[in-house]
Amino acid sequence: MSTPLTDAPAVSLVLASASPARLTTLRAAGIEPTVVVSTVDEDLAVAEATERYGPLEPADIALLLARAKAEDVASGLDAGAVVLGCDSVLELDGEVHGKPADAADAIRRWHRMRGRSGVLHTGHWLVDDRGPGGATLGATASTTVHFATLSDAEIDAYVATGEPLTVAGAFTIDGLGGAFVTSVEGDHHNVVGLSLPLLRELLGDAGIGWFDVAGGSPAGATQG
Repeated sequence: MSTPLTDAPAVSLVLASASPARLTTLRAAGIEPTVVVSTVDEDLAVAEATERYGPLEPADIALLLARAKAEDVASGLDAGAVVLGCDSVLELDGEVHGKPADAADAIRRWHRMRGRSGVLHTGHWLVDDRGPGGATLGATASTTVHFATLSDAEIDAYVATGEPLTVAGAFTIDGLGGAFVTSVEGDHHNVVGLSLPLLRELLGDAGIGWFDVAGGSPAGATQG
C-alpha cells in the first residue's frame, strides 16, 4: 500500500522518523516535511549487520539504522519525494547507547555519564525517489557532549520525568536535559537529532538545492 504525500512546494521531503525534535528542527529551518514512521526492527537490523560484517563502530550503527529507516519508508511511497532517515546513538567508553530499556537503565547510564563526555552520533540517509536514477546516500555527524556532575537526587528526579526514556543516550539538549549539558563540540542541532549543515551537504550531493526543500517561512521566526 502506498502512503499519500502532502502537497509541498518544489521538492517534497519525507521524514522517516517519529522524533518531535527532528520535526521541530526542520520546521524551524523552513522545511515542512511529511512524517512517515518506519517499521524497522532496529535490534534485528544491527544483529544481522553484525553477523554479516562483524562488530560495528558506533557511528556505523547510526548510519546503518538511518539507511534502514529511509529505505523502509521509501519502499512504501509513491515516487516523487526525497526521504530522510535519521538515527542517533551515544558513544561512551566505546559502547553504544540508544534509548534506555527502562528507568533503572537510565539511572545506571547517568551515574556513568555525569561529569564526563560522550559522543553523539547521528546517521543521516537520503533516498531520492523522484524518478529513475535517484540518489541514495548518507553520512554520520558526530558531536562531543560534556555532561554536568549531577547528584543522585538530580538523576532520580530527571529520570522520573520520563524524558530520558524516550531519547538516545537518555538525555536531551533541547528539553529538561539541557540543564545537564555543559557544552558541546560540534553541531548543536546534531545533538537534537538532525544536523542541518550535513543535510544541506547531502541534498547538494544529490543535486538538490537547500531552498528547493526549505520553501516556507521558519516556524517561530520573529522580526525585530
